[in-house]
Amino acid sequence: DQSISTLLHSPPLCLPLCGFAVSRPTFVVGGTVFVSSWGWGAMGPWRRPCVGALLACAAIAASCCCFQLQGADAAASPSFGDNFEITGAEDHVKTSPDGQTWYLSLDNKTGVGFQTKQKYLFGWFSMKLKLVGNDSAGVVTAYYMCSDLDAAPERDELDFEFLGNRTGEPYIIQTNVYRSGVGGREMRHSLWFDPTADFHSYSILWNPKQIVFFVDKVAIREYRNSAKPNKFFPIMKPMYVFSSIWNADDWATRGGLEKTDWTKGPFVSSYSDFTADACAWPSGPAPPACAAATGDSWWDQPPAWALDDGQRRDSGWVARNLVIYDYCGDRKRFPTVPEECALRTTTS
Repeated sequence: DQSISTLLHSPPLCLPLCGFAVSRPTFVVGGTVFVSSWGWGAMGPWRRPCVGALLACAAIAASCCCFQLQGADAAASPSFGDNFEITGAEDHVKTSPDGQTWYLSLDNKTGVGFQTKQKYLFGWFSMKLKLVGNDSAGVVTAYYMCSDLDAAPERDELDFEFLGNRTGEPYIIQTNVYRSGVGGREMRHSLWFDPTADFHSYSILWNPKQIVFFVDKVAIREYRNSAKPNKFFPIMKPMYVFSSIWNADDWATRGGLEKTDWTKGPFVSSYSDFTADACAWPSGPAPPACAAATGDSWWDQPPAWALDDGQRRDSGWVARNLVIYDYCGDRKRFPTVPEECALRTTTS
């Protein structure tokens, strides 16, 4: 029960590989010092202290992350309006004075969303979200990628969905993967923190070898490609990045038993610090040079092709302690285990 008493940073650790310095985060928890080991170093998420300290440290991880993503975070952050355009009722979106934070609201008339102005094929995509607080039953906040603007039947899609709940009950985070319009690959997790109290980062790594869903730089789900041709891994279609808030009280909370209480509205979700260190897809017919299988970008080099040992340990801890539902174990829906399930490197 001992709380985190001190947060220290050691002197900068130079990483010649990427040509900049970062600080190695050090935590003092209950009198014990933890120094983080490195996951992908400067080329991706650092791995926080090992599983035993994960629960205690994760609540402050977003504020103490000291490494920089190559290129994307080094420059001045563009405003939300530079990256996104609003879809839906514009009067349901508010912007902070500096343009760095958007607030989306849902009432009994409508919700709202936004999407990137361009598509991407592979990369690292990250956003900080603060979810709807108090009684949010029936409300869904989504942060996802999709190859089409209109949910076309042959779309590819990668989903984070945050399922609201009654006051005092925990949020549920649902992830899903679609290939050519076929989804049904849901996983549901609880979280080790209150996602309504502050901003936390939610990220997707997508390259030809794997897709990884991260929460505060912890890999909560890996979804690997096969060396053989298959119909489960999205690899050909560039995708937009979307977010939205809407009413889904027909299914979101306790299977639709809990309905949205509109007297508690409007419901507001907040977004900041969008990062896309990725291969931007132009509007013309020719693919960009970064779409070639050259491995020039950090997110498509061998260290990013698989979780390292530390990330697998942390992901295994999540699998053992926080998984609520996993389609790979649902024999009623899938009497035959889907082939992609056998490719996982972490299990509960």
